[in-house]
Amino acid sequence: MRPTELEQESRRYMAAYALFNQAIADHLGLHPTDVQCLNLLTLESGPLTTGRIAELTGLTSGSATRLVDRLEKAGYVTRRRDSSDRRRVLVEPVPEATRRLGELWARLGEGWQTLLVGYSDAELAFLARHMRRTTELAARQVGLLREMGRAG
Repeated sequence: MRPTELEQESRRYMAAYALFNQAIADHLGLHPTDVQCLNLLTLESGPLTTGRIAELTGLTSGSATRLVDRLEKAGYVTRRRDSSDRRRVLVEPVPEATRRLGELWARLGEGWQTLLVGYSDAELAFLARHMRRTTELAARQVGLLREMGRAG
């Protein structure tokens, strides 16, 4: 496979995932960023501060606050004061909402699991490594874009 062919497939892959994420958001009546925030909340152990949500999503603190406001209004998260530091507010998923979201992911996940059948352990390890590296690169690229925006 030539690099240009791989680049084209990569662009199709990213577009397909963005459209898939949009379809999930539409189904749930949420914004796509809200869906990804919920996804990240369920991957973290324990409640998060809005500041940590901003870090995970790449949003500004003000945008992260508005995102949490939307999720709270929609019944997906709650806010509570940190018992060890009353100045901190923690955000955590609502268990019932998380369960419903999990059911949707499970229903859709069957197709993803079927897609992976037939790959060897080495191929699955390669795919996981590629995904981690892609995630790291994306975070660096987001930082670069922010720097470019600040520079003019």
